Amino acid sequence: MEQESTKPTIYSGAFERSLDAKNRVAIPSGWVSGEGEEFYVILHPKEGYLMVMPTEEFRRTEQKIQQSDATPANKIKLRRKFFGASRKVVSDKQGRVLLNDEDCVGASLKDGAVFIGTGPRFEIWAKASHEKASAEDELIYQQMADAIGL
Repeated sequence: MEQESTKPTIYSGAFERSLDAKNRVAIPSGWVSGEGEEFYVILHPKEGYLMVMPTEEFRRTEQKIQQSDATPANKIKLRRKFFGASRKVVSDKQGRVLLNDEDCVGASLKDGAVFIGTGPRFEIWAKASHEKASAEDELIYQQMADAIGL
């Protein structure tokens, strides 16, 4: 009997994808293990891209909210907004997920998408938005890489 891996997936790399007419988009093949894989999608509150988390990472975010120094009232407001704006998506046989119209509009995903691995989660960006953010982040990346000895 095969045992399911308990190691969390590490998402790395950058991949361009197109959306079909129904807003389905293929997750990079190394990031999904097959049909029925669940992810949670939420529009980033400031930067206009989609954050995508597997269930374990989504639960860790809930723990971070609970363990934060925020007041109980602010925790309730954050949870309400975060969980209310999150959408569960499930991969199909081709490794595609269906994004809702609201998220596609919020992230400007009309001409395709760029998937960016960020470790325990990944991001879905509009190509133009990603190119702009990437150019703006280059100097910080170089400085931080130097600071940690990359």
